[in-house]
Amino acid sequence: MKKLILTAVIALTAIFNSATAQIKSTPDVKVTIDLNTIKNDKVMVTVIPPAFTSNEVSFHLPKTVPGTYSDDNYGRFIDNLKAFDKNGKELVISKTDANSWKISNAKSMVKITYLVNDTFDSESGKGYRSGEKKEDIFSPSGTNILEGKNFVVNNHGFVGYFEDKIQLTEMPYTLTVLHPEGLLGTTSLNDIDKSEAVDVFKVNRYFELTDNPIMYSKPDFEKFTVDGMEILFSVYSPTGRYSAKSLLPDLEKTMRAQKAFMGTINENKRYTVLLYLTDYYGNDAKGYGALEHHTSTTVVFPEAMPQEDLEEQLKDVVSHEFFHTITPLSIHSKEIQYFDYTNPKMSEHLWMYEGVTEYFANLFQVNQGLIDADNFYERMAGKITNTSKLNDTMSFTEMSKNVLVEPYKEQYLNVYEKGALIGMCIDIIIREKSNGERGILDLMKKLSKEYGVDKPFNDNELFGKITQLTYPEVGEFLNTYVSGTTPIPYDTYVAKMGVTRGKVKVPLNPFLKDQATPYITIKPTTKEIVVIPAKEMNDFMTNLGIKGGDVILAINNKPYDLDTIYDMIIESQNWKEGDNISVKIKREGKEQTIKGKVKLSYDEVEGYEFSDKSKEKLNTAWLKG
Repeated sequence: MKKLILTAVIALTAIFNSATAQIKSTPDVKVTIDLNTIKNDKVMVTVIPPAFTSNEVSFHLPKTVPGTYSDDNYGRFIDNLKAFDKNGKELVISKTDANSWKISNAKSMVKITYLVNDTFDSESGKGYRSGEKKEDIFSPSGTNILEGKNFVVNNHGFVGYFEDKIQLTEMPYTLTVLHPEGLLGTTSLNDIDKSEAVDVFKVNRYFELTDNPIMYSKPDFEKFTVDGMEILFSVYSPTGRYSAKSLLPDLEKTMRAQKAFMGTINENKRYTVLLYLTDYYGNDAKGYGALEHHTSTTVVFPEAMPQEDLEEQLKDVVSHEFFHTITPLSIHSKEIQYFDYTNPKMSEHLWMYEGVTEYFANLFQVNQGLIDADNFYERMAGKITNTSKLNDTMSFTEMSKNVLVEPYKEQYLNVYEKGALIGMCIDIIIREKSNGERGILDLMKKLSKEYGVDKPFNDNELFGKITQLTYPEVGEFLNTYVSGTTPIPYDTYVAKMGVTRGKVKVPLNPFLKDQATPYITIKPTTKEIVVIPAKEMNDFMTNLGIKGGDVILAINNKPYDLDTIYDMIIESQNWKEGDNISVKIKREGKEQTIKGKVKLSYDEVEGYEFSDKSKEKLNTAWLKG
């Protein structure tokens, strides 16, 4: 095998040198990523540029990329960047900022080489999409170099672009990846080289390269087809705990439901889901979630997560990202179509790109019977509570346009809370005005036909177009509550669908006294989980006869201690009233196993419920139409 790989590399080198000699006639940017030769956990990248007429050109890695809303500076992961002429002589290079290099005598340049560090190794554990720490990159938009095992190739972390008076991001790219034969590259890109150790991809512009991640790992994938769309699901699980086959059923059910909900609005022929499961306790990715692309999504979660929770989280994030194929991928402004990777200009319409997407990710589940109406109301009520903790008087369009800087940046999470609620209110207005016949999905279909993948809109024209396609009341809502600073009266809008505020019962975690007070703690000397003595135990404890001072050793034959208490708490959230359960405890030094049924305690909280029967037809159209 090693000999075959070496032969392929020698052959590629010959081709590479030939192409270098003929650079003057090369119309595209040629890039080679070598995943076979890893040096100090770094990958070598070689770039053959087009011919330049300027004496000086710049080479950039992105400052930020579409779908993320933070300054990530991918150039900081590049080492030892060099430029050469046809005789192998190094050209003078100066680094001008974190992501840019100025190259002198560029007319004679025939190639650039540099080493790429991966981002997963640098994460502190706070690399979430909200950007808690500036130096961390959100893992699904990051890179991984794990020699011989796994490579997460988000191309914006490996491949740069040139600037010769203007950014040259609209020119074609040819990407060649040299990789171990035993590792399969899964992506929505079309590999035009059929050999086992070399992949070649051609794209029309830099955005298409950054829009198509590739994951190399031991083959573990499943395929299925939905209404003519091929779905490819690829999984990397470091210990083999999970496989694509084991996680496929729930994901397939979800994506089939999504496609049924969306109808003809999504006409992609291929969609790829790349799932990278991290070593939760090791030096690995810590930013969990997903990043959308036109025809794929990259997902990162801890492998230690219990399967039921992993399936639930996978369903939620993939459904959100899949709905991004509507917006911003099919409906977007010029700021996104002509994305400036060096000095990004943000669009005003995160309420639509992220907010409507998040709303759809919840609405389709009740529409397709995956959750019931009360669960949907509970989710929306949770968003109302969450948005109340943020700045509810900040103009949403102003926040969106300035989301990379403070004080707007700290309000970013509101795109998933208030943004989704904006989508809900628009949906309700359209349903009410059309007597239930249309909703916000109909609006998005019309916008998709009006614009589409290759026709962006002007930011300041979108509200007018939406009003034209719907009703004056929708335009008034957008101007008052989205670009304006007036808080949204949510109760007024949900009441139009017969939903009112009231007290609803929610189950408490079996190991909590209320929403925040635990019944368990850790014994420092033994790292055991101990039940805290209390005058009144909850129904779960009293029903099983668990007492203060008891040490919980195992539940349903699965042992728990300090290192796995997180798993125990998460798994317990999925227990249902009446489930069979066995708890192994140690009481006064003696072990025993208690068997019984799960009995939960409940708390009354503010929520929403359907109460106005006169609005039943509208309510049904809203949730099921």
